[in-house]
Amino acid sequence: MQNVKLILTDIEGTTSSISFVKDVLFPYAADHLPAFVKENINDEKVQTALQQTAELAAEDGDAINADNTDALIAKLMQWISEDRKATPLKALQGLIWKTGYENGDYQAHIYPDATEYLKKWYDSGLPLYVYSSGSVKAQELFFGYSQDGNLLPLFKGHFDTLMGGKRETQSYRNILAELQKTHAGLNAKDVLFLSDIKEELDAAKEAGMQTVWLVREDGIPADAEHKAVKGFAEI
Repeated sequence: MQNVKLILTDIEGTTSSISFVKDVLFPYAADHLPAFVKENINDEKVQTALQQTAELAAEDGDAINADNTDALIAKLMQWISEDRKATPLKALQGLIWKTGYENGDYQAHIYPDATEYLKKWYDSGLPLYVYSSGSVKAQELFFGYSQDGNLLPLFKGHFDTLMGGKRETQSYRNILAELQKTHAGLNAKDVLFLSDIKEELDAAKEAGMQTVWLVREDGIPADAEHKAVKGFAEI
């Protein structure tokens, strides 16, 4: 990698195992969502998420009254089953996961090499940022309650689907515009994006960023269009 001035990293499959998110976090949120929404119905963040759920459902042609809590919960549960990256669902999941982390029900998984090199890059003065489909709040909880302790101070900022979908080139241009507010003179080519998903890397590369493909579980494709590695030590 040449002249990297900032690193932007994905989480699931990149810094952390997919199984933790899939087998621990998602089921926990699904099990607790109905009761959590009803118990916190007057919370401003919950109200905002429910209003956004109604609006998004309407865009899909499924009109739901914003006061119909049961119907909105049913829609959210449907999105969970569909693995839909809906912003209001991600926001609620983040709130639910906060309870689980604080109760000590689980700790976020981090690959040892990810922890090692994130700390090395931080110590070298390289700014680190996160871009994940999980909400910013969920990202902060993830790194704040990791099995390796509180890693949150390593990161200067976080981006989620409010920037756009992770497989859309414009999302990475949006992130670059946000980064340039803090890092004057930063160009797309100065940013290194790490992910385990080729389509995300394709979008980032089209936006002008440098890319590294984390291929932790499978064999590295012989015709990989991105620099492909098995772990952070190879970056």
